[in-house]
Amino acid sequence: MIAADPDNSKLIYEPMKYSGSLDHLSYVEVTPIIGREYTNAKIKDILHAPNASEQLRDLAVIISERGVVFFRADQSDLGVDELKKFTDEVGRLSGRPKENGLHVHPLYRDPGNIPMGNGETDENIYVINSEAAKALYKTMPGRTTNQPKDLSREWHSDATFEECPSDFSCLLMEETPANGGDTLWCSGYEIYDRISPQMRTFLDGLTATCAQPVFKSACTAGNYEVMSPRGSPLNVGDKFAPSHPVVRTNRQTGWKSIFAGVGLHVTRINGLYDYEEKMIRDYIMRLITFNHDCIARMHWTKGAAAIWNNSCVWHAATPDTHLVPGAVRTGIRASSIGEKPYLDPASGSRREALGIPI
Repeated sequence: MIAADPDNSKLIYEPMKYSGSLDHLSYVEVTPIIGREYTNAKIKDILHAPNASEQLRDLAVIISERGVVFFRADQSDLGVDELKKFTDEVGRLSGRPKENGLHVHPLYRDPGNIPMGNGETDENIYVINSEAAKALYKTMPGRTTNQPKDLSREWHSDATFEECPSDFSCLLMEETPANGGDTLWCSGYEIYDRISPQMRTFLDGLTATCAQPVFKSACTAGNYEVMSPRGSPLNVGDKFAPSHPVVRTNRQTGWKSIFAGVGLHVTRINGLYDYEEKMIRDYIMRLITFNHDCIARMHWTKGAAAIWNNSCVWHAATPDTHLVPGAVRTGIRASSIGEKPYLDPASGSRREALGIPI
């Protein structure tokens, strides 16, 4: 899976192969392009199976090929430490840098960081809650406006503001209303495949700045220190403005995906004039909105879980639970930290690898 190059200066990631250890689990593909739902599987059973390492490694392959995996059965018996171990092991067994672990949210020390349902807090767990988000990110420009919401801003990959972003994120939904609050995932693999070869070549050479100044401004306003390090020795300090490739290679599959071309944390495409880089980002967003067959949607139920690969999908929550009287939507998320994003010029697209015509 991982080998050293001849001068040992860097790691070379070789595509992972599925071994068949999860064949006993029933599932449905969410769409032909993206997503898989395990209808009855329990994460706890996978985590504690005699061949747990084999199953978790195979699950990493499936997540990386399908982009996102849903566990529909009630996972409420999964403890916080088990959720952390599950996410951590999927990242570790799929070849992330050995020194990396689970992400630590930069604003963990913020008083607005609400506890989990058990009343405790954990630096490796981010509590998904709309009211908490308002408190944490009150210093973010544009949070209060009388204008209609631009929901395209919701699309993002987790921790893109870090030098080493998240590879896998797992969200366990603790409470959710009967309707509203769905999450969508979009395949960066397929968006790349919808682009002409000439345009792909151009995008392959671009990088983007992924700045998120809200973390520093929140710490300054709250008079506390940002958490550091955050899952990797490279994720330190309060700059939060790395440069990432617009197109990256997924280390598990070897397939190219649009990565830092769009999203909440992408602030500009480097090396282009203002109107050029805006045109590129608008173009990629247009591809997402014009190709809804690239999207998988999760209607949450209590205790359901999802785990996804941030290097090949974006996700977006649907902020509509305020329309449901008395709605409560709360979940807990753990995120593994992967490698510094890279583009292998020798890698190809998903459709090329699978022999699927455009």
